[in-house]
Amino acid sequence: MDDEHQASREKLGHNSAPSGEAHWARYTKKQTYVRALEGTYGQLTKELYSQPRVFHTAGEKWDGGPASYYKRIIAPESGIKITQAIECHIDVFVPGIVSKGTHGHMNSACFYVLKGKGHDIHDGRRMDWEAGDCLIVETACVHEHIAENLDDETIVLVMKAKPLFLFMHLLFQKVTKRPPGKAPPGQENYVPPTEI
Repeated sequence: MDDEHQASREKLGHNSAPSGEAHWARYTKKQTYVRALEGTYGQLTKELYSQPRVFHTAGEKWDGGPASYYKRIIAPESGIKITQAIECHIDVFVPGIVSKGTHGHMNSACFYVLKGKGHDIHDGRRMDWEAGDCLIVETACVHEHIAENLDDETIVLVMKAKPLFLFMHLLFQKVTKRPPGKAPPGQENYVPPTEI
C-alpha cells in the first residue's frame, strides 16, 4: 500500500470505501465518543439538572442514502450533556428490499421497529421482525439488517451503549459488506420523512 493511500485510509477510517470515497458521514467525520468532565461536583450537578429532557429532531438533517438513511439523535458529540454512555439514532430504509450491509461491533444494540418489516442475519442465523418488535444485537455479533417492506419505508430506532464500550477500549468495528450504493428500482427520488 503506497503512502498516499495509507494516509487517505487513516484519515477516513478503516470502514471507508476501497476507492476512498466514503458514503456515510459517520464513517469519515471526526466524532466525540466521550466528553471531558471538568469542574466541581456542584457545577457538574447544576449543569446536569439544567439540561433539557426532550429533544426535537424533525429539523435535523438526514445522512446517508440512497437506499437507507440515518439521523443521530443523542450522542456525546451532539452537545447534549445529559448522557455520555448511550447513543441513539433513527434508521430509515427506502421501500424495497434493502440491506444495511454486513458489519460487526463490540457493543450490543437494541433496535425498536417503528414501521415496516424485515429480517436480520446474526452470525448466520435469520430472525424475522416487524413493527412493534424489539431486536437485540448481541456483543461482537456479525450482523445484517434487511428491510423487506416493498410498498413503504421501514423505520427503526437504535439505542446502544457504544460510547461506553469505546471508552473501555472495546474498539473493534468493521463493515464487511457496505450498504447498497443505489436505491431500489423506482425509489431513486425517495426522500426520508420530515416529521421525524
